[in-house]
Amino acid sequence: MNPVRNPFAPGAGNKPPELAGRQAIINDARIAVQRALIGRSSRSQMFLGLRGVGKTVLLNEVENVARHHGHLTTSIEAPEGKSLGELLLPRVHQVLRKLSSAENAKAKAHDAMRALRSFASVFKFEYGDASIAVEPEIGVADSGDLESDLPELFVRIGEAAQAAAKAWTLLIDEVQYLGQKDLAALIVSLHKISQENLPVVFFGAGLPQVAALSGHSKSYSERLFHFPDVGALSPEDAKDAIRQPVNDEQAVIDEAALNEIVEKTQGYPYFLREWGHQSWNIATGDTITLQDARRAEANTLKRLDDGFFKVRFDRLTLKEREYVIAMAKLGNGPYRSSDVADALGETMQSLGPRRAQIISKGMIYSPSHGDIAFTAPMFKNICCAIWQQSKIFDWLEESL
Repeated sequence: MNPVRNPFAPGAGNKPPELAGRQAIINDARIAVQRALIGRSSRSQMFLGLRGVGKTVLLNEVENVARHHGHLTTSIEAPEGKSLGELLLPRVHQVLRKLSSAENAKAKAHDAMRALRSFASVFKFEYGDASIAVEPEIGVADSGDLESDLPELFVRIGEAAQAAAKAWTLLIDEVQYLGQKDLAALIVSLHKISQENLPVVFFGAGLPQVAALSGHSKSYSERLFHFPDVGALSPEDAKDAIRQPVNDEQAVIDEAALNEIVEKTQGYPYFLREWGHQSWNIATGDTITLQDARRAEANTLKRLDDGFFKVRFDRLTLKEREYVIAMAKLGNGPYRSSDVADALGETMQSLGPRRAQIISKGMIYSPSHGDIAFTAPMFKNICCAIWQQSKIFDWLEESL
């Protein structure tokens, strides 16, 4: 088939040609953003799932929905080692400048801008070459306590949006990288917004441990957030994710080929798109056959190994790699931390810092107390393959 017309373009956050199996989540988001515009609050939503399941795609789609309904939006990705306030500062400034153009909101937007200036000054956040050209408001968002100041800033933004008959949607990806103080301040801010019934809506995305992190930060977070589980697609939705894009290009895929792809990918969206991409490029004529899908396996696994998996594995130190390989050798997870310690011949206490560091790098997470699991589907497979490869090298050295 013509590779130029290939409908599959696997990549980080790229929208798939067919957003199958996620309609309920998108519909809930659509209701939430519309409720905000008429002064009705909704629970904030946090999309949780492993790597490659489409959390970022969902956030992008929700942002499009919010914009379609007239929301001003702020979308950020939480990087490791950067504070939430520093991330928000320039984006909030942009939102307030837009709100200030509405005649009814000029005064409230000005008040919010002054609060933002206070907030930036007390925490000494840099704002590049630009500046906030208003005087700070003494006593507002300037205590130096993030849990006190961020809610005050959010309230001022919400009041400005309300005066302009608008709403503000905040979207944060990779929430697990927020520090504990930042996450706690965000939760308190959203709680305050909900109590004030202001038109501010929040959507986040992160690895499965975010629910526990939120609960540890503030016990009421389970009532403040809805945590949709973003996982593998059902077999029928997985087939639709492949079949519909192929059909849209006036081509066909055999049912046997669909079954092969769904079985091998276990329904994980990123893997489906990669397998679909390779199958399309291999196929001739206008039909993807079972043989094409099988022939695509080698190219697909190589692409996943060289990209999706390798970039994650390469972030680990040698000792950290030893830990995850020990996990993989135990079979399918989740795994008991004590079993990994036994496999390595060490104590859980001595391995604690190493385990914590691997979690901080987003390679593993703790689904429940004492358990650990990989954050990427099928990551166990590549760890086992690396272990088998190392055994071959050991055998060669002994033979020589």
